[in-house]
Amino acid sequence: MQVRPSVIILDGDKILLMKYNYSGNEVFALPGGNPEGTETLEKTLVRELQEELNLSITVTSLVLVGEVIFHENSKSTLHCIFLGRILSGKPELNPEHTSALGLEWVPISKAIDLNMYPNVGKYIISVRDQQSQTKHLYIGQIQQKWF
Repeated sequence: MQVRPSVIILDGDKILLMKYNYSGNEVFALPGGNPEGTETLEKTLVRELQEELNLSITVTSLVLVGEVIFHENSKSTLHCIFLGRILSGKPELNPEHTSALGLEWVPISKAIDLNMYPNVGKYIISVRDQQSQTKHLYIGQIQQKWF
Protein backbone atom coordinates (compact mmCIF):
# COMPACT_ATOMS: atom_id res chain seq x y z
CA MET A 1 0.00 0.00 0.00
CA GLN A 2 1.32 3.42 -0.96
CA VAL A 3 0.92 6.32 1.50
CA ARG A 4 0.11 9.77 0.12
CA PRO A 5 -0.16 12.86 2.30
CA SER A 6 -2.07 15.90 1.09
CA VAL A 7 -3.15 19.17 2.65
CA ILE A 8 -6.32 21.21 2.87
CA ILE A 9 -5.49 24.91 2.60
CA LEU A 10 -8.45 27.20 3.15
CA ASP A 11 -8.97 30.87 2.44
CA GLY A 12 -12.33 31.78 3.95
CA ASP A 13 -14.84 29.54 2.20
CA LYS A 14 -12.45 28.51 -0.58
CA ILE A 15 -10.03 25.60 -0.85
CA LEU A 16 -6.84 25.45 -2.90
CA LEU A 17 -6.96 22.67 -5.50
CA MET A 18 -4.63 21.58 -8.28
CA LYS A 19 -6.22 20.92 -11.68
CA TYR A 20 -5.24 18.04 -13.97
CA ASN A 21 -6.53 16.44 -17.16
CA TYR A 22 -6.63 12.65 -17.12
CA SER A 23 -7.97 10.89 -20.21
CA GLY A 24 -9.95 13.98 -21.18
CA ASN A 25 -11.43 14.43 -17.68
CA GLU A 26 -10.89 17.53 -15.57
CA VAL A 27 -9.70 16.24 -12.19
CA PHE A 28 -8.93 18.22 -9.05
CA ALA A 29 -6.57 17.18 -6.28
CA LEU A 30 -5.48 18.47 -2.92
CA PRO A 31 -1.83 19.59 -2.96
CA GLY A 32 0.48 16.85 -1.75
CA GLY A 33 2.84 14.19 -2.93
CA ASN A 34 4.86 11.11 -2.18
CA PRO A 35 7.34 10.76 0.68
CA GLU A 36 11.01 10.38 -0.24
CA GLY A 37 13.29 8.08 1.72
CA THR A 38 12.69 8.42 5.46
CA GLU A 39 10.76 11.69 5.15
CA THR A 40 7.82 12.22 7.53
CA LEU A 41 4.38 13.01 6.09
CA GLU A 42 4.59 16.57 7.42
CA LYS A 43 8.03 17.13 5.87
CA THR A 44 6.75 15.67 2.61
CA LEU A 45 3.98 18.27 2.48
CA VAL A 46 6.30 21.15 3.35
CA ARG A 47 8.75 20.06 0.61
CA GLU A 48 6.11 19.29 -2.03
CA LEU A 49 4.31 22.62 -1.63
CA GLN A 50 7.60 24.51 -1.74
CA GLU A 51 8.70 22.66 -4.90
CA GLU A 52 5.37 22.56 -6.73
CA LEU A 53 3.64 25.76 -5.60
CA ASN A 54 6.37 28.06 -4.24
CA LEU A 55 4.67 28.10 -0.84
CA SER A 56 5.99 27.89 2.67
CA ILE A 57 3.36 26.14 4.79
CA THR A 58 2.80 24.81 8.26
CA VAL A 59 0.87 21.59 8.84
CA THR A 60 -1.54 21.83 11.77
CA SER A 61 -3.44 18.55 12.17
CA LEU A 62 -4.42 15.27 10.57
CA VAL A 63 -8.13 15.45 9.69
CA LEU A 64 -8.98 12.64 7.26
CA VAL A 65 -7.60 9.17 6.59
CA GLY A 66 -9.00 6.85 3.95
CA GLU A 67 -8.01 4.18 1.47
CA VAL A 68 -8.43 4.06 -2.28
CA ILE A 69 -8.32 0.46 -3.53
CA PHE A 70 -8.21 -0.47 -7.19
CA HIS A 71 -8.96 -4.20 -7.25
CA GLU A 72 -8.49 -4.48 -11.02
CA ASN A 73 -4.75 -3.72 -10.76
CA SER A 74 -4.20 -4.72 -7.10
CA LYS A 75 -3.06 -1.24 -6.08
CA SER A 76 -4.04 0.76 -3.04
CA THR A 77 -3.21 4.12 -1.49
CA LEU A 78 -3.68 5.30 2.06
CA HIS A 79 -4.55 9.00 1.91
CA CYS A 80 -3.56 11.04 4.96
CA ILE A 81 -5.12 14.49 4.69
CA PHE A 82 -3.96 17.32 6.90
CA LEU A 83 -5.00 20.91 7.53
CA GLY A 84 -2.35 23.47 6.75
CA ARG A 85 -1.73 27.22 6.50
CA ILE A 86 0.32 29.30 4.13
CA LEU A 87 3.18 31.02 5.95
CA SER A 88 4.55 32.84 2.91
CA GLY A 89 4.36 32.91 -0.85
CA LYS A 90 1.61 33.10 -3.42
CA PRO A 91 0.47 29.82 -5.02
CA GLU A 92 2.00 29.40 -8.48
CA LEU A 93 2.76 26.23 -10.39
CA ASN A 94 6.33 25.13 -10.97
CA PRO A 95 6.10 22.92 -14.09
CA GLU A 96 9.48 21.34 -13.30
CA HIS A 97 7.93 19.67 -10.25
CA THR A 98 4.28 19.05 -11.17
CA SER A 99 2.14 17.89 -14.07
CA ALA A 100 -0.80 20.00 -12.83
CA LEU A 101 -2.30 22.30 -15.45
CA GLY A 102 -3.52 24.93 -13.02
CA LEU A 103 -4.49 25.99 -9.52
CA GLU A 104 -7.90 27.14 -8.37
CA TRP A 105 -9.39 28.52 -5.19
CA VAL A 106 -12.69 26.64 -5.31
CA PRO A 107 -15.70 27.41 -3.09
CA ILE A 108 -15.91 24.59 -0.56
CA SER A 109 -19.60 24.14 -1.37
CA LYS A 110 -18.65 23.18 -4.96
CA ALA A 111 -16.01 20.61 -3.98
CA ILE A 112 -18.65 17.89 -3.60
CA ASP A 113 -19.50 18.17 -7.32
CA LEU A 114 -15.93 18.00 -8.64
CA ASN A 115 -14.04 15.02 -9.97
CA MET A 116 -11.47 14.78 -7.17
CA TYR A 117 -8.63 12.46 -6.35
CA PRO A 118 -9.01 11.36 -3.67
CA ASN A 119 -12.78 11.69 -3.78
CA VAL A 120 -13.19 13.59 -0.50
CA GLY A 121 -15.21 16.62 -1.57
CA LYS A 122 -18.15 15.66 0.65
CA TYR A 123 -15.91 15.63 3.73
CA ILE A 124 -14.28 19.03 3.24
CA ILE A 125 -17.17 21.08 4.66
CA SER A 126 -17.12 19.09 7.90
CA VAL A 127 -13.35 19.56 8.10
CA ARG A 128 -13.78 23.31 7.74
CA ASP A 129 -16.42 23.33 10.46
CA GLN A 130 -14.18 21.34 12.85
CA GLN A 131 -10.95 23.29 12.22
CA SER A 132 -10.50 24.23 15.85
CA GLN A 133 -10.59 20.57 16.86
CA THR A 134 -7.80 18.09 16.21
CA LYS A 135 -10.20 15.23 15.60
CA HIS A 136 -8.92 12.47 13.35
CA LEU A 137 -11.56 11.15 11.00
CA TYR A 138 -11.10 7.69 9.54
CA ILE A 139 -13.40 7.53 6.54
CA GLY A 140 -12.56 3.97 5.45
CA GLN A 141 -12.53 3.03 1.80
CA ILE A 142 -13.00 6.02 -0.49
CA GLN A 143 -15.25 5.27 -3.44
CA GLN A 144 -13.05 6.47 -6.27
CA LYS A 145 -13.71 6.76 -9.97
CA TRP A 146 -10.60 6.01 -12.03
CA PHE A 147 -9.79 8.62 -14.68
